Amino acid sequence: MKTSIAAMAVRHGTWLAAGLLALMSAPAQAGKEGRMGTPVISGAGASQTSTLVQVCAAATGARAGFSVQWMGAADYAANGNAWYSSDDPRLCKASFSGNANGSRYDLDPGECVTVSLGDLLFDNGASANCVAVLACGTDYVVRAFAHATSTLTRSDFTAVVSLSTLACGHRGGGCTFAQDYWRVFNPPACLTHPGSVLCIDWPVTSLTLGGVSYTVDELVAMLNAPASGNGLLELAHQLISAKLNVAAGADAAAVATTIAAADALIGSLVVPPVGDGYLDPGVTAAYTTSLASFNQGAIGPGACVPPDPGADF
Repeated sequence: MKTSIAAMAVRHGTWLAAGLLALMSAPAQAGKEGRMGTPVISGAGASQTSTLVQVCAAATGARAGFSVQWMGAADYAANGNAWYSSDDPRLCKASFSGNANGSRYDLDPGECVTVSLGDLLFDNGASANCVAVLACGTDYVVRAFAHATSTLTRSDFTAVVSLSTLACGHRGGGCTFAQDYWRVFNPPACLTHPGSVLCIDWPVTSLTLGGVSYTVDELVAMLNAPASGNGLLELAHQLISAKLNVAAGADAAAVATTIAAADALIGSLVVPPVGDGYLDPGVTAAYTTSLASFNQGAIGPGACVPPDPGADF
């Protein structure tokens, strides 16, 4: 037989009734303290095959990082100005973890970072289900949210932002290739893909990063090495690409100062996997982002359209 709280209070005293009432009114499981503040996103440049998105943390910061979602503006409109469901493979999603070792996506309140969609930076903490380049001359819609922490649930989505890639065939006084082009199209590829479009000569036979000279084979090894939280390697990926683009004829005016500053910062450090040099990603982030913007065509003369590697890629 069930016994009412009132009856138990008469039998055992008011202190028991008060205790039971307090127990019944308490939540079954303590929840998190609140919600992460919603970040602010904006366009930060574009190439024919990618677009740059600046993500700025709200007052709560974004210490666990953030996620960005995007889809074609035409698809968004055809879907009733609505996003595809989260489990729909047509919805492109990228996660930028702030918890990864050495991640540059651990944002303090008001701190900003720029990420690329369509040509994701090859650095620690970034992952995506859509890794193909974006279509030239195309409009996209983008939104983001801050990841949950141990005390706060994930933020609301940001407002929808419309971004566009550059028109197809965009040129401007010599053009630039992104990091992945130089990583895949190079002289060492001739050993495994002789006669294919992957087998190309570079405009140099060596490059100096900081005060150290490297062979083409060593440079390709660097481009293929995951940064794993090492800001020196993240910077080297973009510095190699920028120097190759300039050597191939791209106007360096937009990044000449950055290239010189990056070389000064690297100094005598030897870049992995050739050496074991290291720089904190927070120290290199600004240079890395600026050089990536140049290589991707967001600043400077604009992006080249890479050849179709076909089945060799």
